[in-house]
Amino acid sequence: MELDHDYGSVQECREIPLSFPPQHQDRQPGFEYVMEPRPVSERNTRGRRLEGKTAVITGGDSGIGRAAAYDFVKEGASVALIYYDEEADAKETEEKIRQLGGEALLLKGDLRDRGFIHECVDQVMKRFGKIDILVNNHGVQYVQRSILDISPEQLNFVFQNNVISFFYMIQAVLPFMKKGGSIINTTSVTAYEGNKDLIDYSAAKGAVVALTRSLALSLAEQGIRVNGVAPGPIWTPLIPASFSAEEVATFGRKTSQVPMMRAGQPCEVSPCYVFLASDDSSYMTGQVLHPNGGTIVGS
Repeated sequence: MELDHDYGSVQECREIPLSFPPQHQDRQPGFEYVMEPRPVSERNTRGRRLEGKTAVITGGDSGIGRAAAYDFVKEGASVALIYYDEEADAKETEEKIRQLGGEALLLKGDLRDRGFIHECVDQVMKRFGKIDILVNNHGVQYVQRSILDISPEQLNFVFQNNVISFFYMIQAVLPFMKKGGSIINTTSVTAYEGNKDLIDYSAAKGAVVALTRSLALSLAEQGIRVNGVAPGPIWTPLIPASFSAEEVATFGRKTSQVPMMRAGQPCEVSPCYVFLASDDSSYMTGQVLHPNGGTIVGS
């Protein structure tokens, strides 16, 4: 049988046509070699997946943000890391990135402050000249055994940090993001399962899921993808800062928390961010990945 097409050709995903000429085959499941155009079965994966890109990562000093920064740098990206006041952690992250041969810009401040956010974006543009990836990853949580114990001050603080600042970051970055850009929001397994001791945090993370889905619809025509990551129990500084010593000692080990009966590590979550930031996920927007140790959740 003579074939009219070159099996060895490799297409970039951005070259994929949006429509196809009329055609029909009278046999199931069909022949690929007669299709016009041919399906794209191979990516051009030469080089690193984020080569030449610039990423802004909030909460980038430690935990999941730090792990994502390391992976981004290994894939060729430059990173700007925004953090609150964790100076020692941020410097340690910066030094490791330097050892990896990468470039990092540290930006210290409060992401509830829109003025500070715009200063961050200005600094990133001056340093790198562009923003290709935004990772909204920062957050806080406070254990309260009853909703009656959640004060107006705590409720406002949690939503300001975990939701409203995400809006501020997106609004500041979006004017500089071009087609092919990627926004990744960190939500949580609690957005899907709930958590009886983290009611306000769970509600805020649910809002992040809705933000992710709605923004994905809004930006699809601009060629900017918006996705999320919903980690389960991950061993980060937020854990000992949130729970008692006794609770930390059993963190992630209860079958009611996670079927794999252990907490995850940041490096087990960070590949999700690389995938969503790169062209590997070019046909995904409005979606959430679930590195949670086996907990089954709704979409």
